[in-house]
Amino acid sequence: MDKNDEKVLVVKSDIIFKEGIWQGLKKDNLEYYLDLINKNYEFKRRGDVEEDNSYQQIIPYILFSFEDKFFAYKYLANAGEQRLVNNNYQLGIGGHINKDDIVSDKNILDQGMMREWQEEVDFKGNLLQKKLVGIINDDSGPVEKVHLGLVFHFVGDSLDINVIETDKMEGKLFELKEIENNLSYSPWMKVVYEEYLKNLK
Repeated sequence: MDKNDEKVLVVKSDIIFKEGIWQGLKKDNLEYYLDLINKNYEFKRRGDVEEDNSYQQIIPYILFSFEDKFFAYKYLANAGEQRLVNNNYQLGIGGHINKDDIVSDKNILDQGMMREWQEEVDFKGNLLQKKLVGIINDDSGPVEKVHLGLVFHFVGDSLDINVIETDKMEGKLFELKEIENNLSYSPWMKVVYEEYLKNLK
């Protein structure tokens, strides 16, 4: 299936932002916003909402840490999407939520988040924490304007973690002090680093 034909989970922008629009990482009233999403989500063809500011595509964005190290990854030269290839690493693991994530008696946001986690990484350990730490809204670019990031911090009990697609990607654990010089500063990554990770040091 063409990715533009995928039906992705969205919420109308006027519902999400009815209490006001913020820029950056929102850290308060998170349960209120999760409830809004859970009660008002719908599915739209991805190609129809990529440039439609009246909807927000909801994206789980997972940070993983073991002790003082955070997992990051980069795309290799033979990766399919050349626009993603560079020498720097990215932190967030995640992607769109779709209709396949509907499972009876289970929260669709949790299902979508865990599906993305299991598709992207091979972690041989236990997750000690899965905490929502903030919600990103960033209107600095056309792509960011139509996406809303649910930033989760996963804490594990093992450093045995790697990307699944090792032919296309490379994973590595960094100490917090190393992150600043090794990351690819996409708009969301900049928000996460400046407004969350820096405060953990």
